[in-house]
Amino acid sequence: MASVVSISDLLDGHVVLDLECLDRIYLNAYVPILQVSGQVVTFMRDHLHCPIPSPAVMTKIGERFRAAVAAFADSNNIPVLRFKADDRQIDLVRPLWQGAAHPGVVAIGVAQEFQRVFTAHQRPTRDPKVHLFGFDKADRRVTVYYFYVLDADFGPGFIKICSWFPYPAKVWLNGHEWAKRQATKAGVAFTELANGFATCEAPARLQGICDQLGPAHIQTFFERWLRAVPTPLDDADRAGGYWWELSMRQVEMSRTIVFDAPRRARAFFEATVADNIDIGRPDEVKVIFGRQIRSTTKGEFATKVVTRGTDVTVNAFYKHSRIKEYLKEGRALRIETVVNAPNDLGCQRRLSNLPELVAKARAANRRLLEVQRAGQGCAIESALFERISQPSVEEGQRTGALRFGDPRVMALTGALCVALTATVGFTNKSLRALVSSLLGAAYGPSQMTYDLRRLRLKGLVVRVPHTNTYTLTTDGLKTAVFYTKLDRRLLHPLLAADKPPAPPALRAALATIDKSCVEYINRARLAIAA
Repeated sequence: MASVVSISDLLDGHVVLDLECLDRIYLNAYVPILQVSGQVVTFMRDHLHCPIPSPAVMTKIGERFRAAVAAFADSNNIPVLRFKADDRQIDLVRPLWQGAAHPGVVAIGVAQEFQRVFTAHQRPTRDPKVHLFGFDKADRRVTVYYFYVLDADFGPGFIKICSWFPYPAKVWLNGHEWAKRQATKAGVAFTELANGFATCEAPARLQGICDQLGPAHIQTFFERWLRAVPTPLDDADRAGGYWWELSMRQVEMSRTIVFDAPRRARAFFEATVADNIDIGRPDEVKVIFGRQIRSTTKGEFATKVVTRGTDVTVNAFYKHSRIKEYLKEGRALRIETVVNAPNDLGCQRRLSNLPELVAKARAANRRLLEVQRAGQGCAIESALFERISQPSVEEGQRTGALRFGDPRVMALTGALCVALTATVGFTNKSLRALVSSLLGAAYGPSQMTYDLRRLRLKGLVVRVPHTNTYTLTTDGLKTAVFYTKLDRRLLHPLLAADKPPAPPALRAALATIDKSCVEYINRARLAIAA
């Protein structure tokens, strides 16, 4: 019989590289003082000195920008790609990136896309000869330009600029590509794994390089290419305070765990999918993302297993963001926290807040592995089981047993599993609400106090000094998961093994045993109790 794969064994004994690095970075670029209609009027009247703010001013700037892009492409022999709605743009540009010999703009893409821009409407006046305009934001299909660049530091990237007022822009780049180039400059040898790393002779140095990527590097990239390509705003506009700032639209923080053999990676992932398919439940997601989920919390909380051919990806969704886990080229485990809205993790959107977001996303990746380790590595030693399941004397005090199967104990350990408070922590009040819900009966503060005392004296929880918060110990986490898993995943299914959805072969075998037992009873002439 094949041995059962342990996630902990694979992580502790077969990992050749464990690396955390920013992956895809997608940013909004916006002009802060061109976001409301009054600012549009001020820009035209006070900055451009137009006596009558009108849509004609927008049209003039847009036409000048479009002409500048055409001239720039022509004078530099840059290919212009006109995208259709169903084009996969990155596939069309990739050969140009790969064929570029030197840093520069490798292509300009032109597309019609919906953008949030200002529209103008004529305001009523008493004098029909006087024209006044109002400005409102609306989604309109307008021309956008993609400047695909090969950067000396970041490699492939692009800046997308809208041709209509107030000229919103986007920036796309990749942290792994930046790390590769910095590692090469530093003389750190490595082999690639798609857009990541497969091996490295100096993993600590490589991790140090990945840790260095921050807002200043990204801002430098943005400013460097804004000076190189045409823009609808010029130096005079910038001097007047009309220039773009960056905010985070989508940030992917990855953790790549490379195993010593592809079969290890496949074994890890199969064990993970089988044992942690419920990772998207609100209580699990709360633990991973370190955020509170209440009945009023909006958003999606679900697990989705996506299969493409032989590749499988597990996604756990939280509000607008998600954490995904998949195999990278069949050899490495890739965990990515994809933050589509920074406030999902309690962060502000401006680029300057990237370090805080990275720290929280890294913690989410780390907690996912902790949850998965706890899900499998929950077998407890005989001595520990005896100590917690029998009355004992702890710290000179007689301590009640935590007997397996007792409804109150099972609700208590189930609540500890739900909270997984080794990372979050809990109070008397917060844990009591969970226990009461699972128990389905009255459960008061005094009962919770007594149970917390049992947990503490048995060494399953510890109190955080100078607070009313408790956290699970290693023994506590293992015990809570063991009790709950043994009850729900083993005993309950076995006790119902004679009924669907138990396998037909098992039901037939049990029916045969039951029939034989009845025959023995009849031959012994023992009446079955009514």
